[in-house]
Amino acid sequence: CSCPGVGLQTNSAGSGAEGWQRSECPPCSSLQTFTAWCNSHLRKAGTQIENIDEDFRDGLKLMLLLEVISGERLPKPERGKMRVHKINNVNKALDFIASKGVKLVSIGAEEIVDGNAKMTLGMIWTIILRFAIQDISVEETSAKEGLLLWCQRKTAPYKNVNVQNFHISWKDGLAFNALIHRHRPELIEYDKLRKDDPVTNLNNAFEVAEKYLDIPKMLDAEDIVNTARPDEKAIMTYVSSFYHAFSGAQKAETAANRICKVLAVNQENEHLMEDYEKLASDLLEWIRRTIPWLEDRSPQKTIQEMQQKLEDFRDYRRVHKPPKVQEKCQLEINFNTLQTKLRLSNRPAFMPSEGRMVSDINTGWQHLEQAEKGYEEWLLNEIRRLERLDHLAEKFRQKASIHEAWTEGKEAMLKQKDYETATLSDIKALIRKHEAFESDLAAHQDRVEQIAAIAQELNELDYYDSPSVNARCQKICDQWDVLGSLTHSRREALERQLETIDELHLEYAKRAAPFNNWMESAMEDLQDMFIVHTIEEIEATLPDADREREAILGIQREAQRIADLHSIKLSGNNPYTSVTPQVINSKWERVQQLVPTRDRALQDEQSRQQCNERLRRQFAGQANIVGPWMQTKMEEIGRISIEMHGTLEDQLQHLKHYEQSIVDYKPNLELLEQQHQLVQEALIFDNKHTNYTMEHIRVGWEQLLTTIARTINEVENQILTRDAKGISQEQMQEFRASFNHFDKDHCGALGPEEFKACLISLGYDVENDRQGDAEFNRIMSLVDPNGSGSVTFQAFIDFMSRETTDTDTADQVIASFKVLAGDKNYITAEELRRELPPEQAEYCIARMAPDL
Repeated sequence: CSCPGVGLQTNSAGSGAEGWQRSECPPCSSLQTFTAWCNSHLRKAGTQIENIDEDFRDGLKLMLLLEVISGERLPKPERGKMRVHKINNVNKALDFIASKGVKLVSIGAEEIVDGNAKMTLGMIWTIILRFAIQDISVEETSAKEGLLLWCQRKTAPYKNVNVQNFHISWKDGLAFNALIHRHRPELIEYDKLRKDDPVTNLNNAFEVAEKYLDIPKMLDAEDIVNTARPDEKAIMTYVSSFYHAFSGAQKAETAANRICKVLAVNQENEHLMEDYEKLASDLLEWIRRTIPWLEDRSPQKTIQEMQQKLEDFRDYRRVHKPPKVQEKCQLEINFNTLQTKLRLSNRPAFMPSEGRMVSDINTGWQHLEQAEKGYEEWLLNEIRRLERLDHLAEKFRQKASIHEAWTEGKEAMLKQKDYETATLSDIKALIRKHEAFESDLAAHQDRVEQIAAIAQELNELDYYDSPSVNARCQKICDQWDVLGSLTHSRREALERQLETIDELHLEYAKRAAPFNNWMESAMEDLQDMFIVHTIEEIEATLPDADREREAILGIQREAQRIADLHSIKLSGNNPYTSVTPQVINSKWERVQQLVPTRDRALQDEQSRQQCNERLRRQFAGQANIVGPWMQTKMEEIGRISIEMHGTLEDQLQHLKHYEQSIVDYKPNLELLEQQHQLVQEALIFDNKHTNYTMEHIRVGWEQLLTTIARTINEVENQILTRDAKGISQEQMQEFRASFNHFDKDHCGALGPEEFKACLISLGYDVENDRQGDAEFNRIMSLVDPNGSGSVTFQAFIDFMSRETTDTDTADQVIASFKVLAGDKNYITAEELRRELPPEQAEYCIARMAPDL
């Protein structure tokens, strides 16, 4: 066609017709399509046209066509035959078109009345574009793009169909047949169509559409096949008829999409609820199992058993508890997120089953930490107690063995009646010997008292083998009483026959016994591995002791000298004591041998203490870095959560960077745990170099992880609220500025008076009068339903944006189901399966009560 172009414009920007604002008139090949399209509508008014340029010249059928397709009444036409009457009628039609947002350029009533075919065709295309295509909308697109997207979606499942335009994509006829089959599968046997027979395919679609869908044949199959590029406007016009013919199905699809959207939200929320219930149950069950274990403070009998309990507790703190801390934090985050989603979609708040509320979990966790508190200290105290007990028990056995060795044979000796047949000289010797024994017996009194004191201490410290200790102690005490009684009886017997005894030997015996006892005590102390005496304590007494030894031996030598001087033959050892010079010298050599051994033990102890000091400083150095670092991070997170630097997404990204930096810092904590374990294994119980204990560090780390996770969740919920409520970034910043202004202590929540002052600053009438108090109480019931006495920022923005909610209401959902049900008061399972995706259809069927 070589006719001049006809200018067409619309004044409805964004309506989807932008691509047609300057269009040439349709080619003459569109005449058949436009005529058929007009007749498809005029037939409803009981009339037809045969020639567009002739039948519209008087304007009567043109006005009738506009009334049919718009459903509106036009001004009454003029029935006269004169040219002026026809021009007036056509002008009425053109004015009506213009009133619908279409600006006609270069088209006048005179050209239509004069039968200008090109102008008439251009006008008809404008009408088709405005009333048949322009209002088509799919996913916020309209007109040509919307119609194309609708065709693509409907034909997507069909093989050999790929709709990309309104010309070449339709030449083989398969796309037309696919549209019909998608909506009326009983009318088309699509699998029998062949791509290489386009004429048959096109005619099949045209005939079925005309016969069953009341869509007149607007195109010629041969003309489409034999044209390199079929006329786009003609195909658009024809395809738009299919769109309108299947508009009922489109409504059903829209309704189904709405229902799917609502069901998807419900399904997601139910999954979140199920996940919460399971996680809460598992966490509460773990807490229930763990608390009795932590509360069990029954002591074990040995250090090894208590050290195993300590190792089990360390595993609990390092391995078992940290994941539960994360689970608890994640549980609170999931609960808050779920409540936010329910609130934003106007759903009722989620109420966990009885005993699984967040408050129940917090209560259980508090009981857990209360049970945990002091458990480690109790374990260490028990280990110290058992070490003390082992030391005391060993000391008891040493002293008891020495005493029992000394008492061996003493009863038999005291029971002898050798004095009955002794001469006076022998009796003198016996009495002197008995006096020496009494001195020796008195010297052992202190050891017996020490043995009894150690046994008493073992009893008080609940030593597990106290019965055997008590029995042995009792035996020693009973034997001591017997020795005392026998000694007294023997003295009385000897004193009845007493005379002067050799004073020299007696002096030896009296001095030898205490000196012998001193050496035994010295050897005992030098072999004690637990009580640390300085070596100087022993070395300082050695010279005095050596002088005493020489004096005692001098007495013995003096006695021998006198005997030799008077040619007196002494019979054997000193009759007054069993402590011979050989015994004294032997024990003296033993004392001198033990001194360097004890010296080495003290040096080893000094090395151990120096090593312990290094461990203390090592732990303190790391703890004094980790502790302040965690405190700084806590303060920084608090500042980020209340400041307004950047968008919520910026704050969220900033917080996630902090979270990552905290996770990356964990090796420092693990290093500290390793150092702490070395400290504990060395049994170090004090550290003057730091105020931080491992317990403080662990609690601080758990609080830090929980705080950053909760803060991130709060910002995520704020983003959810902002997006769902349509709040702008400026509004969100204004809300935050108002909230922060009245949050004087920066705790992240407003008290009732602070919140009231904030409301007044925003223009709410909550002054201190009856009406104001009532309004304030109403608002507080919304923002603080649990009566906690504080208003969080999340509750604040929920309240400020409550009226802007845009969600699917219950009425809208019910209306969507009615569309799918064909306006029936019920819907069948088959209809649900046909209209909804399988998963969501079965979801509805499982939850909708059947109408029996």
